Amino acid sequence: MGFVITLILVGLVLVFAEILLIPGVGIAGVLGILSLGGSCYYAFAQMSTTAGVIVTSVNIVLIVALTVWVLRAKTWKKMTLETNIESKAVSSESAVLAVGDRGKTITRLAPMGTVRFGENAVEVKALEGLVDPGTDVEVVLIEDNRIYVRPLF
Repeated sequence: MGFVITLILVGLVLVFAEILLIPGVGIAGVLGILSLGGSCYYAFAQMSTTAGVIVTSVNIVLIVALTVWVLRAKTWKKMTLETNIESKAVSSESAVLAVGDRGKTITRLAPMGTVRFGENAVEVKALEGLVDPGTDVEVVLIEDNRIYVRPLF
């Protein structure tokens, strides 16, 4: 009888894990159903027909109870994140007004890096080659939210 109870508990834990932790039809769900089916088979084969019917009935009741408990709204509300993100992305193009603006590199442009234009730090791309930090650069092209610069000599 202990083996049957162990199979039922393992089956319920695996089905529970499949529903809540690993969604989809996966190994945990299949193994859970096989474990519950194995408990029914073992009860019929090794015990008696009466024990098999009782184990099968208990399995059905437990699976229905688990499904009802999981599908309640309160269960899902306990696991949902209720924090709202209210920040907004800042467009880097607003920092650079036009082609010809000048700035100084903060990081190395290899080929991407950061340049300070006045008070704003903006991610840019070097038009060609690598540019060391502290180099004066000029905007030569603004295209598809990308800012291309070249060093001033």
